[in-house]
Amino acid sequence: MAEIIPITGQGMQGIAIVVDGIALDWDLARDLAYAIANRHDEDPMLMSWFDKITGKFSPSCCKCEINDGPAWEIYGKNHGGRYRINVNDDTYVFIYS
Repeated sequence: MAEIIPITGQGMQGIAIVVDGIALDWDLARDLAYAIANRHDEDPMLMSWFDKITGKFSPSCCKCEINDGPAWEIYGKNHGGRYRINVNDDTYVFIYS
């Protein structure tokens, strides 16, 4: 069962998804995040993402922290990100335009 928790924030709408009772992996988290973004925008574009389990993120050229946040997240915010969707307490994070 997935629970969606809206989070308020500046500039971007924060959305939290909590998944419990089924195995969660990156593909499922991405599909859930896309489904949420797609409800608000007919053609959402994934601007950046983070996978805490593997430590991978995109865009991967961003390797430093900027303004008290990871560069991939700042990139997403500064390139049209409108939705920050986190799954299971930032285990997976997806920023969509």
